[in-house]
Amino acid sequence: MLEANRRIFLQSFAAGAGALATSQSFAAGSDGHAAGYDVSAASEYLKTIPRKSGDPVVFTAALDKGPIKATSGGWAREITARGLPIATDIAGAHLFMNAGGAREMHWHNSAEWAFVVEGHCQVTVVDPEGTAEVVNHGPGDLWYFPKGHSHAIQTLGPVPCHAILAFDDGLYSEHGTFGISDWMSRYDTQALSQAFGVPADAFAQIPKAETYIMQGEVLPLNGPQARSARELDRARSHRFSMMAQKPRVSTSGGALYVASSREFPMSTTMTGIFLKLKPGAMHEPHWHTEANEWHYVLKGRTRVTLFAPDKRVAVAELSPGDCAYIPRNSGHSVQNIGTEDAEIVGVLDSGIYHESSLSYWLAKAPRHLLANNFGVPESAVANFNKRSVISLPPGPG
Repeated sequence: MLEANRRIFLQSFAAGAGALATSQSFAAGSDGHAAGYDVSAASEYLKTIPRKSGDPVVFTAALDKGPIKATSGGWAREITARGLPIATDIAGAHLFMNAGGAREMHWHNSAEWAFVVEGHCQVTVVDPEGTAEVVNHGPGDLWYFPKGHSHAIQTLGPVPCHAILAFDDGLYSEHGTFGISDWMSRYDTQALSQAFGVPADAFAQIPKAETYIMQGEVLPLNGPQARSARELDRARSHRFSMMAQKPRVSTSGGALYVASSREFPMSTTMTGIFLKLKPGAMHEPHWHTEANEWHYVLKGRTRVTLFAPDKRVAVAELSPGDCAYIPRNSGHSVQNIGTEDAEIVGVLDSGIYHESSLSYWLAKAPRHLLANNFGVPESAVANFNKRSVISLPPGPG
C-alpha cells in the first residue's frame, strides 16, 4: 500500500513538473508531436505573444541643433548614422548659402537629393561623359546627382538660399566627399601646370585647403549668369519642380507630393516626398516595401508612431528642424498634433515608390479571416472601410 502511494506521488510530481517545463519552454516547441507526419495541436498555448520588454528604438534626431560647418559663404549641418545609429542607409543635411555664396564643385560616393526650401540657386553638373547642365532652381524644386557626378550650387539673387539634402548612404561624409579646392591644393603646382597646360604661377592663388562654401559677389536673379542656364531634356535633367506638379494624394486633411523615377527620371535611387497635414490630420498607418524613409519637419508639430523591426513600438514628437528615420517595411504613421498646418519633406532610398497601408488590409481581407486574426465575431469587423491616405479625425456623433 505504501509502495503504491509512493508511485502515485512520484507520477503526479513528474506530471506537474512536466507541465511546468512545457509551459516554460513553450517557445522552444517542446509541446505536441513533431516528427514527420506525427504532428498534433499543442495542449497548452499562449493567448497572445508577450510584448518585448526594453526601451523602444530611437529613430529621431534634432538635425538643426547639430554641429555646424560654416565657411565664408554659408554653412551646413548633417545627421548621419554616427548621430542617429538606426539611420544606416540615409544621411541628411541642411545647406544654407548666403547671397553671393557658392558650394564649390565636388562629388560623392553616394547619390545626393535635395529640396529647395527658400531662395534661388544655380546648379552646375557635369556627368562622367562630359555632358554639362546649368539649371536654375527655386522653392519647391528638387535636384538629384548620381554618385560621381560633379556638381556645384551657387545662390542667385539678394536672398539667401537653403535646402534640405539627403544621401543614400548613412555615413556619406565619411565614405567619400571630394572637393575641388581640397584636392587641387594638395598638388604640386608643376604637376597642375602639366595637367592643364598653363603656367605654374596660374595656381599661386589657390587656397591651401578646402573652401567648402565660398562668399563671392551677389549674382542678380535675372542677370546674365542666371540667363546662361542650359537645362537638359526631361530624361537627363538633374532638376525637377515637385511642388509645381499635381499631388499624388489630395484630401480635406492635406496632400502628398511624390517624385519617384517615374516623375523624375534622373532620380533612379531616391524618391522625394512632401507631406502637408492640416491640424489633427494623419497620414495613415503604412509601410514602404522597397525603401527606408528619412524625413524632416519644416513646419508644425508632428507625432510619428513607429512599429519597428524588433516588434517594439516607439512614439516621438517632432518640431521644425527635427528629422526621423523609418526602416524599410516598418509600419508608421504621421499625425499633425499642432494648431497650424504641418509640412514635412523627405526621401525614400529607392527610385520606386510603393506604399502599403493597414486600412487596405482591413478593407480587403475576408471578414472571416479578420475575425480569426482578432478572435472576435465577424460582426465586430464588418464595418472596416478603406480610409483616405490622409484623414481628419471623425466628427462628433
